[in-house]
Amino acid sequence: MPGVTHQPADEPIGITVDEPTPGTAVLRVGGEVDMLSSPRLRKTVAAALEPGLRHLVIELDGVDFLGTSGLAALVEARSSAQECGCRLTLACSTRTVLRPLQIAGLLELFAVTGSVDEALTATPTEG
Repeated sequence: MPGVTHQPADEPIGITVDEPTPGTAVLRVGGEVDMLSSPRLRKTVAAALEPGLRHLVIELDGVDFLGTSGLAALVEARSSAQECGCRLTLACSTRTVLRPLQIAGLLELFAVTGSVDEALTATPTEG
């Protein structure tokens, strides 16, 4: 099922990477994004931000928990994408992710869509 990432029982986070079109990468994140798992998210984002990438979509509907380290990893992803000249969009419709972003005052920093399809077809805007 799209948007759901399965991970081994011993891994708190699952991440898959797709390239639906040249210059676009979609990271589908599932599980818990916390102090123990956020380094893996950071590494995956860094690896995805290769030369020529124009749009990075991070799909978060499979996330069960988003802690402060996960929030920091998303802010870091935004900064790294900007440095590379890449547009970053968060695709998410769940309260599990949107609420922590809102409470931390970070929601306005990101371009957020309700789905990956919306992110891929949306007109670029500043997030």
